[in-house]
Amino acid sequence: MEYQSRYKKQMFHAVAGGLLLFGMSSSSVYAQAVTNNKDSGGNSFMNLLKNSGIKFGGWVNGGATFNPSQTDGFNGPVTFADQANRVQMNQLNIFMERAVKTEGKGWDVGFRADFMFGTDAIFTQAYGNPAFDPNTGRALPDRGNWDLGICCNSLRTYGIAIPQAFAEVYVPVGNGLNVKAGHFYTPIGYETVPAPNNFFYTHAYTMQYGEPFTHTGVLSNYTVNRNFTAMAGAIGGSGTGGWDGNFDRQMGNWGGIGGVTWTSDDKQSSLNIAGTGSTASTRSNNFWGMYSIVAKHKFTEKTHFILQHDHGFADGVLTANGVTNATWYGINSHTYYDLTPDLSVGVRAEWFRDTDGFRVFSPGRVSAATNHLGNSYALGGASSLATSTPADYYAVTLGANWKAARTLKLGWQGLRNLNIRPNIRYDRADALHAAAYRPFGGNKDQILFSLDAILPF
Repeated sequence: MEYQSRYKKQMFHAVAGGLLLFGMSSSSVYAQAVTNNKDSGGNSFMNLLKNSGIKFGGWVNGGATFNPSQTDGFNGPVTFADQANRVQMNQLNIFMERAVKTEGKGWDVGFRADFMFGTDAIFTQAYGNPAFDPNTGRALPDRGNWDLGICCNSLRTYGIAIPQAFAEVYVPVGNGLNVKAGHFYTPIGYETVPAPNNFFYTHAYTMQYGEPFTHTGVLSNYTVNRNFTAMAGAIGGSGTGGWDGNFDRQMGNWGGIGGVTWTSDDKQSSLNIAGTGSTASTRSNNFWGMYSIVAKHKFTEKTHFILQHDHGFADGVLTANGVTNATWYGINSHTYYDLTPDLSVGVRAEWFRDTDGFRVFSPGRVSAATNHLGNSYALGGASSLATSTPADYYAVTLGANWKAARTLKLGWQGLRNLNIRPNIRYDRADALHAAAYRPFGGNKDQILFSLDAILPF
């Protein structure tokens, strides 16, 4: 009964907070219209908000997939657009922020908070304290109270996440120092969770399985000169080396995050090297870390190219082959071409190696939603676990981004930034040691057709 009471309170607070943010966002739009019409020069609440720099906004993202080779309802280890042959609302994301400046002589203080509801929520929750200890396999019933289990386990696919809640300060030292503290998206890698920031509906294995999604801690950014910026910080709250941590567990286990970015004088090329390193948890002194290298280049004003390499390590972890020092690494490339200002096409190609079968699980949602009793909410509480084995994963994705309302010259301003993304994706897995591995619904490969849309507001 105590658990149910706490669960209900968490659910109520999360839903109430989300509705509050949504209501404030809607109210701000209405109030702005009223202010413009009746009191454009007065001391209205909206003018006060505007002068303070506080902003409300968000986006809604949803799509559908067609997978002719799947019958179990999942797209194998492919996540985010993981629901085979059905429609899903991936992200209803609402945020409130006051962005801080990045240069100048005066101090500045800001913040940001995000609330997400949808099928993507489970992949960005603070699940860095896993249901089973990665080093011993011991069940861990007490995982933290940030956003895990707030809502909707009975719905199997939909949930709530609070992926960001941080304060930020600009310090006028040297060329300017920005410091944020709280819970925030990782700055590592190329792809990220927010749908508007990605070209494709689905994600690379590198992003889903090779990198952290969020951190809890302190992160600083400093502009060294016109070509170099640096970041450094401390991350904790996690039983997986500082990845996806929360505020009330593993706070005695702190690790580091850092990186440097070079940008060419003409802004046409850049190179970023970043990574994390930490002991795995307060229960284990084994090392857990990774690095990512991302190179970007614009061959022309319309042609964009990205090349990424990631390499991760987790020592002394339990796998199907016993306790070992696990590694994972891969390389992926993105090429985009702007046919018009409102239509772009792109291709992404990837090879990812899970050397010890420690990172990639199929179906991905079943693994992410499994509790310490071995039951998966994604299966309605059934105990059929996700599978994993040492393997190479290959994927090629073709897609487009189309700002339909602009092209069709639709008059409604609210649709101006609507982005429609058709994708075709091919995946294949080759086992490293077994005779065959079939993670795609009993197949070694699959073709996935998808169509989704993003509407910012």
